[in-house]
Amino acid sequence: MVSKEEAASAVDTLVRYIEGCNGELREGLEHTPLRVVDSYAEVFSGYAGDSRATLDSTFNAEGYDGIVLLRDIEFHSTCEHHLQPFSGRAHIAYIPIERIVGISKLARLLDIHAKRLQNQERVTKGIADDLEKYLKPLGCAVIIEAQHGCMRCRGVQKQNAIMTTSAMRGVFFEKAEARSELMKLIRSDSLQG
Repeated sequence: MVSKEEAASAVDTLVRYIEGCNGELREGLEHTPLRVVDSYAEVFSGYAGDSRATLDSTFNAEGYDGIVLLRDIEFHSTCEHHLQPFSGRAHIAYIPIERIVGISKLARLLDIHAKRLQNQERVTKGIADDLEKYLKPLGCAVIIEAQHGCMRCRGVQKQNAIMTTSAMRGVFFEKAEARSELMKLIRSDSLQG
C-alpha cells in the first residue's frame, strides 16, 4: 500500500509539473500536496463504506407496499477517466415486501458508491444492485442526473449538459405503470416553493 508521504510526493510532482517549477514551491503551494492527500480521505471515503452494513438496519414494513422514494439527493463524485469532478442529484426508490430502511441509509448508500473513482453508470448500477441484494424489494429504481467536469472544463466544454442514467429492477422494469408512477413522483413539486 502507498504511504501518505508517497502520495504527497506524487502530488508534489504534479504541482511542480503544472507550475513548471524546478525549485522551491511558492508559499501558497508549499503545503498543497499534504492538503490534497488529506482531502482525499473524505473525497474517496466510499472505499471504506460497507453497503451491507448500511442497509442492514431495517424495520418491519407493517404492510406498506407503495413506492418509497428519496429524490433530489445531491452527490459529488470523481470521474475515473480524467480525475475531474461530476455532481448532481440522484433519485432512489424501492417497493418493500417486508422490510423498509431508514431514509438516511439511502443517502449513505449513494455516498458509498459516489465517493470513489467512478463513472456514473457504475454508481447507478451499484446502488440498484445493493438495494436488490440486501433489501430484496418488489422492485427498485435509481436515476442519476449529473454534470461532468470533463465535459465542462475540457474537451467539448459544454457547460449545461446533463447526463442521465437509470437502473430499473423488478416491478419498475417489468411494469410500465410502476415506472410511470415513479416518474410522476420524481417530477412532483408539491414540497417546493
